[in-house]
Amino acid sequence: MSSIRVSRALVSVSDKTGLLDLAHGLARHGVKIVSTGGTATTLRDAGFSVRDVSELTGFPELFDGRVKTLHPAVHGGILYRRGHAEDEEERHRHGIVSIDLVVVNLYPFEATVAHAGVDDAEAIEQIDVGGPALIRAAAKNHRHVVVVVEPAQYAALLDALDRNGGAVPAALAREFARRGFERTAAYDEAIAGYLDAAGEPSPGTELRTASGVPGFTAVAGSGAAGAGGGALPERWANAYRKRQTLRYGENPGQEGALYAPEAGGAVETLAQVRGKTLSYNNLLDVEAAISLLREFESPAAVVVKHRNPSGAALAARTADAIAAARDGDSLSAFGGILGLNRPLDAAALEAVGSFFYEVVAAPGIHVEESKLAGLRKNLVVLDLAGLLLEPAASVQVRGLLDGLLAETTPGPPSFDQWKTVSKRRPTEGELRDLRFAWRVARHVVSNAIVIARGERTLGIGAGQSSRVDAVRVALWKAERSGHDVRGAVLCSDAFFPFPDSVQMAAAAGIAAIAHPGGSVRDGETVAAADTAGLALLQTGERCFLH
Repeated sequence: MSSIRVSRALVSVSDKTGLLDLAHGLARHGVKIVSTGGTATTLRDAGFSVRDVSELTGFPELFDGRVKTLHPAVHGGILYRRGHAEDEEERHRHGIVSIDLVVVNLYPFEATVAHAGVDDAEAIEQIDVGGPALIRAAAKNHRHVVVVVEPAQYAALLDALDRNGGAVPAALAREFARRGFERTAAYDEAIAGYLDAAGEPSPGTELRTASGVPGFTAVAGSGAAGAGGGALPERWANAYRKRQTLRYGENPGQEGALYAPEAGGAVETLAQVRGKTLSYNNLLDVEAAISLLREFESPAAVVVKHRNPSGAALAARTADAIAAARDGDSLSAFGGILGLNRPLDAAALEAVGSFFYEVVAAPGIHVEESKLAGLRKNLVVLDLAGLLLEPAASVQVRGLLDGLLAETTPGPPSFDQWKTVSKRRPTEGELRDLRFAWRVARHVVSNAIVIARGERTLGIGAGQSSRVDAVRVALWKAERSGHDVRGAVLCSDAFFPFPDSVQMAAAAGIAAIAHPGGSVRDGETVAAADTAGLALLQTGERCFLH
């Protein structure tokens, strides 16, 4: 069959977006509409002629709407094979009318369980039964029936009807069927994930989805350890849809694309205001910038290059933070990603100036269109909206060979666990800068060293296989940028295996150092600090990033 002529449609949607436009388009082609509950009411209130499903079935909606379309009169009208003699005879014998188009979107289960504090009863009531059955029936019989599962498909459907005199090409019907099965698969995966993580909660237990991880639900208060895997699920299934084709992958010659969870997620918050198409590497750097910006409440600016910060700074004004972050290592900042935790306003835009950034990302763009138009042609401006206000995903995932590697997200720094192990204690200013540097070090690829003063970075040593080399790189970058490190502080993401790093830092004039501790040579490191007269603190926690 080359096309499917649509004479009767069953329309039952929880999301009413675009519903009236759809109805107008169907009416234009004389399509009869059968509907249920709130959908039928909305259509009638708008003046459309609608037949209730209960007229087809001879039954009212039962059990608060739990049963309304689950009936042979409905599914027979969808599933019978057109042109099949026995099916046609049986349909007529039982008075079953043909349904050629099924428009259904499901109860918002994923959105419901994403809210903190949702109880189990509320979640269960948002599990759609009739909707998936309708979608699967129509998708199975896609040679004769068209199925539409989301408002985003309405335009393509109506365009096909207009172009083909009220018919839908078979190729489009098959594509819509594939989309239908994708939707029900993702829906079932989300439900299974919820039930798997929820287990048998005790009364009053709060169930919540991991932020940014649709399909995975954690029990509030669960830890990272335990016989059952703690916060990590036993099974993980999710579906993703292509959201954007990228310029290329990590390198030209590699294709790249951005996918969003089927049920939506944090990645869909990113809104590009202007500039060229993003690349794979741009997005990795944007993610790294967002992760670091979440560390700070004061106005902050960070510059990220190849997933590492080249500079970060706090200031009373965003514009001042931009300048300090850039000048932390202006050579490395060239072509980097500038991230802000305050809106991009006129003063901040002036601080951006003509410096070559690939992307500027901020939670709100408060600049006149004419001002944005004056920026470098290809500069990408991203609006982060409320993304920085949302907590980071409680579980982080990356691909490993053909599997997944997952871990719980680190909690906030445990500054109350820090202890001074040297004879000299840090000053209040040094302690403030050490805490700032530690927050930055948590987002630098290991081995990581961060040198800072005045809540701005002076030098960052990233990704070195030797810790003493990371110290050497951080000091060299500070010197190259014209920074005087005397009186500055230094943080290391893991312990010093030998005292040489402390000795090198002390010779450069570093005043205070923080590292996790835990080496068998910690005593030698403390002795080196005491000999140099600098303050040495142990954080008691490591912050590797790979």
